[in-house]
Formats: sequence, C-alpha cells, structure tokens
Amino acid sequence: MNNRLTNVLVPVFAVLLGIIVGAIVMLVSGFNPISGYSALLSGAFGDQYYIGETIRQVTPYILAGLAVAFAFRTGLFNIGVEGQLMVGWLAAVWVGVSFEAPKIIHLPLAILAAAFAGAIWGGIPGFLKARFKVHEVIVTIMMNYIALHVVNAIIRSVLSDQGYKSEKILASASLRSSLLQALTDYSTMHYGILVAILTALIMWYLLEKTTRGYELKAVGFNQHASKYAGMNVSQNIILSMVISGAFAGMAGAMEGLGTFENISVKSGFTGVGFDGIAVALLGGNTAFGVILAAILFGALKVGALEMPSAAGVPIELVDIVIALIIFFVASSYLIRLVLTRLKKEGK
Repeated sequence: MNNRLTNVLVPVFAVLLGIIVGAIVMLVSGFNPISGYSALLSGAFGDQYYIGETIRQVTPYILAGLAVAFAFRTGLFNIGVEGQLMVGWLAAVWVGVSFEAPKIIHLPLAILAAAFAGAIWGGIPGFLKARFKVHEVIVTIMMNYIALHVVNAIIRSVLSDQGYKSEKILASASLRSSLLQALTDYSTMHYGILVAILTALIMWYLLEKTTRGYELKAVGFNQHASKYAGMNVSQNIILSMVISGAFAGMAGAMEGLGTFENISVKSGFTGVGFDGIAVALLGGNTAFGVILAAILFGALKVGALEMPSAAGVPIELVDIVIALIIFFVASSYLIRLVLTRLKKEGK
C-alpha cells in the first residue's frame, strides 16, 4: 500500500470511525442512529434550499481550511485564523458600506480589502516569529482576542448607528444573486463558492508548480538546510503567514458580503476559524482534500439543524460526531500502524 493511498484511506477511516462511534453514542443515549443520520442527510441535501445552505456553509470552511493548511505545509501552525477572519469580515463590510461603485469594481475591491486585512493580521505573528523567534501559536491565539474586541469596538464607534450592527452593504458589493436564490429556493447561497474554489486552485498552483512554493515548503521542512541552500528563511516565514492570513480574511469576506451582508458585534468567536483547523487536518493539508473536508463539515453543520425536529436527536450529538472525527484524524498514527500491519500480513 503506497503512501498516497494511505493518505486517502486514513481520513476516510477517521470519518467512518467517527460516524460509527457517534451512532453508538446515540444508541446509548436512547436515540435511533439511523433516524438521526437520515435526518442529517435530509437536512444537508434533502432539497434545493438545503443544498444551497450547505454550499453557503462550505464556502468559508474551504477558505479557513486553506488558511490553516497553507501554514501547515510551510511548517507553521496558524491558530489565528479566527481573528484574521474577523478583521477580514470587518474590512469587507467597511468597503461595502462606505461608497458606491460599479459591481465589477466594488465587489473585487471589498474582497481584496478583506484579504489585505487578514494578511496584515497574519503577518504580525509571522514577523515576530521570523525576527524574534516568538512561537506563532502563542501570538496567534492572543491575537484572536485582540481581533474580537477591536472589531467590536470599531463596529460600535464607526460602522453602527444602532450600537451593535452595521448597515447592510450596498448591492454592488454583494456576493448574492437572484439567479442563485431562484435555483436554491431562496437560500443564502452566494457566488463565494466560486471564489473559494479559485483560491484552492491558486494555493495548489503556488505550492506545487512555482519556485516560491518550493521554497516555502522547504523552509517549513528544514529551516537550517534551507538557509544553507541560500533561501531567505525569515522572508519566507513572514510571506507564509501573510498568505495564510489573506485566505482567512477572504473567509470573513464571504460572511460579510454573502451570508449576512453586514457585520454585528460578537459576544464570542464565530467558530469558523477553529473549524478550519479540523478541515485542514481531515483534508491532509491539500487544496483538494480541504474542499472535500469542507463539504463534510458543512453538511454536518447544516444537516444537524434538522436532527432535533425530524429525529429528536439533540444537536449537541453532531458536535460529538465532529469531535470524534477530529480525534480519529489526530490519532492517524494508530490508523496508519493498523494499515501497515495489514499490508505486512497480506504479504
């Protein structure tokens, strides 16, 4: 069994184990797992509306997952995707409500503003890591809280007359479309899914087909060898966090310009950035894998909303299934060990 096949089978087994153990948890709790999972599937893919809502949920998950995966592939652990997402969301909405312009200018500008804001927020821990060897995990975690409170303060003092929510963005900055609404029975699906898929292609091309991508991966693999080979290690660390932050900022733009079309004061984190870590892990830190993992997590999140009403299963059980999947992905060493032994026994 080659490594590529193993890399595919490990997350598949992790998902299956999570689903099986989740079913056992439902049984022990007195619920019917078949009814529960049937309701989940129906709530995610049952009709056009649910499909549209699932795709809408998948969109920011793809971008958040790409942000985490890109940092992973270059040897960094970006826990700050949540904060970068929020500042990107703020920047996108700020541009969306500040002035009128043709859609062909206004919408790309709002998305670029979000990417720029996320890049700046991600670049700060990258600079501290490169210049002062400060661990990026500590800095990015702390910056999540800074982002939360700074964004809330700006919403209250600059963007909101009501004190808790901005005005709705102008139509020229919106990702929504009457065509998509008609196709999905007036769901909140928007064109952000195309942006997310395009971004995944950009990440794949950058890492796999360019010299700069090779340098970024080399620095992540071995900084000392990369420096000996003449690569600028500090520059590549900063660049990696800047790109990762830009992806996260764009995830925020999807929420601000598509799902909600505004930004409101948050009492806590959105959770999308943290879910992006699980998406990246399950997707094997590859662009295509992240898309598949985002579809799974999006379906679980949206489908879970149907479980209490259709099957009487508490929505918390879906969070347990997601947590179990993450657990088994994190325990992938054990799964790889089992597959290796099966391979030896097969010989």
